[in-house]
Amino acid sequence: MTLSELFEGLWIITRDKVRAFWREDSTPKSKNRHGEESLLLVPIPAARSKLVFFLFFVLLVCVVLKAFWLQCGISTDFLKKQGEARYARTLPVPAQRGQILDRNGVVLASTIPARSVWADPEEALKLKREDIQKLAAVLGTDARTIYDKILERKGKSFVYIDRQLEVEQGEAVRALQLSGIHVSNEVRRNYPDGPISAHIVGFTDSDNNGREGIELADNEALSGKQGSRRVIRDRLGRIVEDIWVKEGAVGHDVVLSIDSRLQFIAFKALEATIERHKAKGGAVVVADVRTGEVLALSSFPTYDPNSRRVVNFENIRNRVITDTFEPGSTMKPFAIAKALDLGIVRPDTLVQTAPGKLTIGDRTIGDTHDYGMITVSQVVAKSSNIGTSKIALEMDPKTLWDMYSALGFGRAPEVELPGAASGRLRPAKSWRPIEQATISYGHGISVSLLQLVRAYTALARNGDVINLTFKRSAAPAQGTKIFRPEVARQMRSMMTQTVQAGGTARRVSVEGYTIAGKTGTANKIENGEYVDKYVASFVGMAPAGQPRIIVAVMVDEPTAGSHYGGTVAAPVFNEVTASALQLIGVHPDALNFGAAPGILVKGLRND
Repeated sequence: MTLSELFEGLWIITRDKVRAFWREDSTPKSKNRHGEESLLLVPIPAARSKLVFFLFFVLLVCVVLKAFWLQCGISTDFLKKQGEARYARTLPVPAQRGQILDRNGVVLASTIPARSVWADPEEALKLKREDIQKLAAVLGTDARTIYDKILERKGKSFVYIDRQLEVEQGEAVRALQLSGIHVSNEVRRNYPDGPISAHIVGFTDSDNNGREGIELADNEALSGKQGSRRVIRDRLGRIVEDIWVKEGAVGHDVVLSIDSRLQFIAFKALEATIERHKAKGGAVVVADVRTGEVLALSSFPTYDPNSRRVVNFENIRNRVITDTFEPGSTMKPFAIAKALDLGIVRPDTLVQTAPGKLTIGDRTIGDTHDYGMITVSQVVAKSSNIGTSKIALEMDPKTLWDMYSALGFGRAPEVELPGAASGRLRPAKSWRPIEQATISYGHGISVSLLQLVRAYTALARNGDVINLTFKRSAAPAQGTKIFRPEVARQMRSMMTQTVQAGGTARRVSVEGYTIAGKTGTANKIENGEYVDKYVASFVGMAPAGQPRIIVAVMVDEPTAGSHYGGTVAAPVFNEVTASALQLIGVHPDALNFGAAPGILVKGLRND
């Protein structure tokens, strides 16, 4: 009997059985007590059972045909794919991450080779205690930590022991030749400046994704486009062969506005001041007046992005953009500038500040001394709270609020670094007269140091405020007009008196250059109340006649020696400003500033 005759016989038998079944009444029956057949109480139609049988038969035929199709070699693609899936993998291949450079091409972040150590838990658990201790000694950790990592993944085939190790360290592990312990090649980011530029550059995680600073802000551009790699693994998950590799696109380099030389000087000057005054922290910013470029930014305490095993959030936080504080007297020039802009006062307008106290509603404010009758210029130089408050109260609250908002207070600055704080500026409609007065001299408002620098660009330029940037930009910045150009010049002229005899910043001095600036000393708030802790600050422009840079310094909670801005922040300003002016090639100036004739002030006595 041939095979075809066999299949034909089976088909005939099956066909006859199906036909017989189809003709038969398949309704289930039962016998009653008399032995006669009777239908069940719930009759089942014959067509239903026949339909079910037919569906099962069709399904059986499909299964048989599919098995025949696969097993007889007609189509083997499916089986090949299933088999391949058990040993072949497509792995992502990270692209070469771009570099981060300073404005002069100095490398601030780059990618270098590294090693990772991993284990096969099934094999590694067989190691002796002495072997685990040897591994721990090379990795600089304790044996218990390594053992716990392996034990947690018991029954699995892979667990990382440590990542992003130095090449030498990885090769030392490889030299131990421990069963179940393996070393793989990978890459990691290297930061040559270490803690000096950490708050600007940021860092990446173990998978080379940005987590802070420019690394996070420009992560997509730096990362490029990842490739792929088809590999064959053995039963332990180890790669034994490459099938194919598709290269990814290299990430783009990012050029910052930072000058690494000035960055180093700013860092060291700030560090020395914080140590000298035993302060909690501090920050310094240097900005180019023409372009809005940030030439240096230092925040303290800092951290080393190359070694973050014991780094806490307190050190990672960039105080320049995330921390807000009451700016104190550094806010005074803005209210006075607005009064000058509206023609309410002129630099030599007289303001009565005697007897050194001023009651507004149920509150009393005061100056450190009774200055008596002084000019507006002297209000700035002596940092009179009373004089500033009287000038501010001559204006409508909405006018002042619009000016503060246009300067950037109360909203987050548009910068490339993540996490910029908005500060606090209450709506003008909620201001009482006492609040309008206190905000004018920097209380009842909170700002970041970066916001303060941005606002001062309106005084350093021709009355227009510009955005700051951490990217190199050769083109002059386009600003938003806040004050008339002559008002900005008048304010800078008055602010030069701050650093002269009788001013609050007599220790501010940069040889060969004129300086216009303002000190700030403010109590800190804890649990809604002012406490005996201070923030000392100074914001200055140089050269005063035609400023090229703005330098802002903030020292948080100085506890040793003085706590005044003119004493604590001045040394940092002096050192940083002198270096910055020399690095950008600004010639010493010898400009003399004069004051305009005086006029009467509405509501203020001039006698």
